[in-house]
Amino acid sequence: MTTTMEYHNPVLLHPTVDGLNIKPDGIYVDVTFGGGGHSKEILKRLGPNGKLFAFDQDEDALANALPDERFTLINENFRFIKRFLRFHGVKSVDGILADLGVSSHQFDVPERGFSTRFDAELDMRMSQKNDLSAYRVVNEYEEQDLRRVFFDYGELKNAPVLARTIVEAREHYPIKTTDELKDVLAKYLPERIRNKVLAQIYQAIRIEVNQEMDVLKEFIEQSLEILNPGGRFSVISYHSLEDRLVKRFIKNGMFEGEPERDFFGNFSVPYKTIGKLIVPDDAEIKINNRARSAKLRIAEKI
Repeated sequence: MTTTMEYHNPVLLHPTVDGLNIKPDGIYVDVTFGGGGHSKEILKRLGPNGKLFAFDQDEDALANALPDERFTLINENFRFIKRFLRFHGVKSVDGILADLGVSSHQFDVPERGFSTRFDAELDMRMSQKNDLSAYRVVNEYEEQDLRRVFFDYGELKNAPVLARTIVEAREHYPIKTTDELKDVLAKYLPERIRNKVLAQIYQAIRIEVNQEMDVLKEFIEQSLEILNPGGRFSVISYHSLEDRLVKRFIKNGMFEGEPERDFFGNFSVPYKTIGKLIVPDDAEIKINNRARSAKLRIAEKI
């Protein structure tokens, strides 16, 4: 089991928790518990009758459970937020916090295979219960499916040639490790943009392995169902795919298209935006490199 020491500082800690506008006796949910940084700050602001539920599908996070009777940690994917809150007798809540993406801890443990810095087996599962791994995506997916993954989730214009190169290479031997994958794709990783392209390739595979876009959509829709009117939704995203979904749903209550107008020509939307988009300042980025691409959006249910 891992200790809390290995988890980095939570990103945008105070703005994210401030955004929840915490009521001392309210019920709140932190769906990305990790090292518990955001949860600790929420508990500081809750009174004796307040409640905090946290979700984390990664078993490593269980070592960080907080010894507080107001706190419950649920070792499940937050796509099941509604189901597991109901299991604990909770049908509605006053605020939901999500810090999306991969935790610093997961990047820093080489054997998890998330980081471009280490050689490791192709894994990238956020939950060890997950059947689908990076190894299976790279070695078992059809060429057109690999192309889709790289294009949709990595936004890589050369997705067809990357997919073809992998398929040709694995006919001779399975691609087992992150370094083997880098070797196979070496000619498409010119030195000046190597790290950027690798990050896009890894991101694409990781999103597919963990079904991150489907999970995020399910979570966002359920959050709207369980938030009380006046309840707050405070979400940090790290790449444009996530942020686009969050932004569109807050604005329109849907992921695609436009909401219908009423008799008077007004949109009926579920949220009002609170404040402007918040990004970390230079000081925070210097302390915590993971914060550099973070975007915080806060909304209140109407």
